[in-house]
Amino acid sequence: MIELQHLQKKYENATPLEDVNAVINDGDVISIIGPSGAGKSTLIRCINMLERPTSGKILLDGVDITAPKYDLTQARRKMGMVFQSFNLFGHLTVIENLMLAPMDLLKKSKQEAYDTGVALLKRVGLSGREFQYPEQLSGGQKQRVAIARTLAMDPDVILLDEPTSALDPTMVGEVQAVIRDLAKTGKTMLIVTHEMNFARAISNRVFYMDQGGIYEDGTPEQIFDHPEKELTRRFIKKLKVLELTVDSRDFDFIGAGAEIDRYCMQNDIPSRTKYRIRLAIEELVQQMLLPVLDRTPIRVTVEYSEAEQTATVTAAYGGERFDPREGENELSYRILSRSVEELTYRFDPARADANTVRVRISEKQ
Repeated sequence: MIELQHLQKKYENATPLEDVNAVINDGDVISIIGPSGAGKSTLIRCINMLERPTSGKILLDGVDITAPKYDLTQARRKMGMVFQSFNLFGHLTVIENLMLAPMDLLKKSKQEAYDTGVALLKRVGLSGREFQYPEQLSGGQKQRVAIARTLAMDPDVILLDEPTSALDPTMVGEVQAVIRDLAKTGKTMLIVTHEMNFARAISNRVFYMDQGGIYEDGTPEQIFDHPEKELTRRFIKKLKVLELTVDSRDFDFIGAGAEIDRYCMQNDIPSRTKYRIRLAIEELVQQMLLPVLDRTPIRVTVEYSEAEQTATVTAAYGGERFDPREGENELSYRILSRSVEELTYRFDPARADANTVRVRISEKQ
């Protein structure tokens, strides 16, 4: 079992890990996902102590491996690392790459290391490649050799840092097949990946990383189908988000319109959908809400889902219950309702922004 306690990693200009806490059980297969810069690779490099944490503890089977006098070779015999760039020794043959660490660290005989290496190459589909050099292999074959090299140490924990990111798309499947086979062995595995379908299929847990830590931890079904937290939902649905705060009648709607245009252009939002987003904000916010809520900030969020080809405009505001569908501006309501797929209203007095109006726009309308 691995336990992370208040793990922090600081660099001069960034803090990718702010306060990470987690328990990784024996046999867990955990996919680590999240946006670029969220600290995914830093996390597993810290677990393997390739990066020393700035503060916090890592307990491996109850032993603090971050302690100053701890012998890291003990931890690295239990944990193997597969890098995105293979890291094979170019001057050694494939079998020599596999034999080196078991002979040096585990003190295996040359024959024992050779026999184990041959068996592992067969397991990853590379029988007959023993005496080739890395430069003679494809990217997918190199990564399979790297996985076999890790397995040669018989680690309890395998850490994989985006193992398919450096591969040609045609080679990704062969490496994923080997990793799927490994996931059935009962070894503990942590896999940093940007392949969402792969993460869903292989894992029993998923870490979504954001804001300096493990932002959400759950089963694949929870994370991919029913994420509980907002940033997870945005990431999974590939949402592109624009936020505006309309705080008075003097709000700069002309400038906001230009900002919306930039947002739509940057995210390749079709012109028809862009027109409906602007129409929704004009009719809902300017015509239906602002005349009534003159002194109440209206928080407007535009979300575009590339995966679903839909846009959602949400207006949230405080104060007493006010459903714009029941307001006096019937003309704006008719214009708005005819140009969108769905318009809903919710009132929750427990929230600061108790009123929420949500407009859904579909490219298929």
